[in-house]
Amino acid sequence: MASAATFRRPGRVPYWLTTLGIRLLVHAYVRVRVEGQALPPGPAILCFNHQSWADPFIVVAGLPARPDLWFFGPREADMSVGVRNRLITWSGRGIPYNPERADLRDVTRHVEAVLASGARLAIAPEGRIHAGERALLPVNDGVAFFALRAGVPIVPVGLSGTGWLRLGKTIRVRVGAPIDHRGRPTRRAVDALTGEVRAALLALLADGRDEAPPGRFGRWVTELFNDWPEGHRPAPAAVLPETDK
Repeated sequence: MASAATFRRPGRVPYWLTTLGIRLLVHAYVRVRVEGQALPPGPAILCFNHQSWADPFIVVAGLPARPDLWFFGPREADMSVGVRNRLITWSGRGIPYNPERADLRDVTRHVEAVLASGARLAIAPEGRIHAGERALLPVNDGVAFFALRAGVPIVPVGLSGTGWLRLGKTIRVRVGAPIDHRGRPTRRAVDALTGEVRAALLALLADGRDEAPPGRFGRWVTELFNDWPEGHRPAPAAVLPETDK
């Protein structure tokens, strides 16, 4: 693992204030049910599917805050713009990725330092939101690369129910078995591990159900911060095969 000498742990006050605040807000609006495996002790990469702006908040509400839980992203050129970005910056728990000025060596060193500190790192490997409770966009191979470089397991986490955020509904957070591969991050090893992660996520989402839209308030909450690349919410995607790239 990389040395954690340059690692800066999140300030305790911002970290716990944002953790408690997120949990209060999430549990005031929806029920969060955690199922499946216990998280492994120590550092790991938590890999979750991405249907909504609220997904990272659901992860914070449902999963342990110790060891420290970091997030990779968002992809933003300027993290000083927008309430969400400023909150992430203040909390000190994000690793922002600027696609316009990305230095992958610096990003990799930052990820390795976070994991070397004993923290967990949550990543939405699809890189963007999608519609469809059982669907999954192609998984970015950066997750496998980071895990092999750092020598930590990947834990698939399936979120079901975030496609529409209806007041009082139950959101399921299903934790899968850790995927622990060791060795050099060769192209072959990264591809194989990426495929295994994708298959594990699809298995966790296999019984998800697409729902009818909620009322006006629920639709407003759902789309509050959603950034659809298509410019609007697309129709729910069909289940994509494991070999889809």
